[in-house]
Amino acid sequence: MNSSVISATFEALCGQAAPQSGGAIAIINMLLPFIIIFVIFYFLVIMPQKKQQKKHQEMLNALQKGDRVLTSSGLFGRIVEVKPTLFKVEVAPKVVVSLQKSAVVSKVQEEEGESTENKSEN
Repeated sequence: MNSSVISATFEALCGQAAPQSGGAIAIINMLLPFIIIFVIFYFLVIMPQKKQQKKHQEMLNALQKGDRVLTSSGLFGRIVEVKPTLFKVEVAPKVVVSLQKSAVVSKVQEEEGESTENKSEN
């Protein structure tokens, strides 16, 4: 009796017949929700992020000497020199710091009151 139970269990676990012709369809049906989730994730998250990175890179490439910028640390400054991988930015009169290009968050428009203050100080 003991050997018949073991052999029955072994046959049940290992002695299964080859998958039926619907096996491939079953696998596709099982993977289809994951594929749909990935496609939705791609269009809602990955694609907009790539567009934003491309736009930021174009903005960094377009920056030139004299542009006013905001850094990721919250400092405002004016670009004094442009190098391939970094900017030299004047954050205060006669205070120039070197920043990696990626540390610049955005270009800031010149404010009218501030431009007249800087000119009167010089």
